[in-house]
Amino acid sequence: MTPFATGPRQAPTGPPQFDPTNRAGQYLKEPALLVVALFVAFLLTGTLLLNVVRTVGGLKGDEATYVAMALSVAYDADLSYTHQDLTRFYEVYGSGPEGIFLKPGQGWAAEDGRLYFGKSFVYGLVAAPFARIAGLNGLLAFNVLLLAGIFACSYLFSRERLGHTNGLIVSSAFLLASVTPVYAVFLTSDLLMVALIFFAYFVWLYKEVVATETLLPRTMRGHPSDLLAATLIGVATFAKLSNLPLITPIVALAWWRGRFRDGVMTGAGCILVTLACYGANGALTGEMNYQGGLERKTFYGRFPFEEPASSFDTLGISVVTNEIMFDEAGESQIQQFARNSLYFTLGRHFGLVPYFFPGIAILLWAAAHHRDLDAWQGLIAGTLALSAAGLLFLLPNTWSGGGGPLGNRYFLPFYPAFFFLLPTSYARLPGVICFMGGTLFTAQILVNPFIAASRPWIVAERGPLRALPVELTTVNDLPVRLDAGRSRIPFGADPQLLLYYLDTNAARPEPPGIWIRGQSRADIIVRVAPPIDTLTLSLSSPIDNHVTVDVDGTTQSVNVPAGEHSTVNFPLKGVLARGAQNFLISLTVRDGFIPVLQESSSTDTRFLGVAVQMTGHAADNVR
Repeated sequence: MTPFATGPRQAPTGPPQFDPTNRAGQYLKEPALLVVALFVAFLLTGTLLLNVVRTVGGLKGDEATYVAMALSVAYDADLSYTHQDLTRFYEVYGSGPEGIFLKPGQGWAAEDGRLYFGKSFVYGLVAAPFARIAGLNGLLAFNVLLLAGIFACSYLFSRERLGHTNGLIVSSAFLLASVTPVYAVFLTSDLLMVALIFFAYFVWLYKEVVATETLLPRTMRGHPSDLLAATLIGVATFAKLSNLPLITPIVALAWWRGRFRDGVMTGAGCILVTLACYGANGALTGEMNYQGGLERKTFYGRFPFEEPASSFDTLGISVVTNEIMFDEAGESQIQQFARNSLYFTLGRHFGLVPYFFPGIAILLWAAAHHRDLDAWQGLIAGTLALSAAGLLFLLPNTWSGGGGPLGNRYFLPFYPAFFFLLPTSYARLPGVICFMGGTLFTAQILVNPFIAASRPWIVAERGPLRALPVELTTVNDLPVRLDAGRSRIPFGADPQLLLYYLDTNAARPEPPGIWIRGQSRADIIVRVAPPIDTLTLSLSSPIDNHVTVDVDGTTQSVNVPAGEHSTVNFPLKGVLARGAQNFLISLTVRDGFIPVLQESSSTDTRFLGVAVQMTGHAADNVR
């Protein structure tokens, strides 16, 4: 087989395939799909019966905007924000829409003073029927159906490449052993975008792997399937412009095969759909850009129409996006790109390996079979690589998506593309590796997705994730930033240090210093401006103790005699990002004590190890 074959090819000899004369009937008898249907029915029953507000734990991310929008379409048949929308939100949540994005109408749409939602209307329109039927429960049910659709398509594709059993293993691993399912409990557009891209690539590529293409519906054959895929990607691009590169492999494959006109039509179709969606937004609101224009604001605490004096002009924080804003690198672009490449791949909070492990495993599996890959697989791999590189170069400090997401939210819609790199093989081990490797990192997330979604900072506190590097270029976008009690904690003066606790093993500062829990390891990010070149730590404990300290990659072991202070100095370089220097401190304490059991006058029941004082010394030659 030559590399990058130009046409569809048959699966190798292996387990019996579908009877091509009765493909639809065989699908209905497929045991895996029947099991999935029963499981989905179980999940739908659960989502329709639970108390969403109490179970999910309040608003997360951009939920206020998307939920209000879906309810507005469902009950008012419009996309404008009025007093009725605010009242309805209070009825559902018992509180206001914290973090909602709104903008005034322009032109004719501004005549009655209406406000409009400052997000893409795609999710609101598609999810509205489910919201009408069952409110917030309907929105959860909608997400469950999206997951079910993704799994069904992934199984139908993978069984043609891998056979029945292996296809079931890989399909299950691709979803369940990644962070993707947790986005089902987010009432936002993230999972919808994943589904749109997955469905787009499925309708584009299924004809490449089936035994008899002529038995497929017309929309799944030839150029019509390319156009349908382009339509779905066009809608996803309107929802998030960064999804546009995903049309590239579809266009490039047509050109690779000499179908230049088809490729142009496919690319143009995607762009026209995107522009049509922007045009529809302009027709509805008087302005095409749903997140820019004259003004867009986000609101906390007080909201327009809450009372006569509460208006758009007097409240809110301006967040207009009229142009693409690029981050300024704190280091040279090459240096920061290399650092971010490590974080992007292996980062503790946003890395592809821990949160999208099955995709990386499939990529490596495909690389091992590179001589047998089809042209479309090479084009997909190239698109993924170039898209990741562009993201890191253009947004060196915000490439994860901002807002403390679980995994890389900006790259989440690209995850489906990894699935279609599957080689044709009947080896079972790679599928098992996908499943076992992925669950090693994400099992604790999926065991209780509602807790993980509402408190994402707890995910990386335990287990293998703690062995991975911390993304010091995106400190203010880490999940811990969402917990006010554990982030931006001021310590010392001249210079003042801002501390971010990545676990619960360090206490907030008190007179002795920062107490580190006994027999534990505490990871603390320090952020300081202007930069410092030396950090001095003073360690003390009422018992003999031993501490291993790592500061910015330099490790020292320190004996701490009872009642005495042990002082150590560390040279610093850190990571410069967003106008400040960031570095990581890790302290591992050997022993501990409980004050209430040592001193009769104490009421402190904590298990303590050592108290830490920190002092930074300004860098002389760092601007």
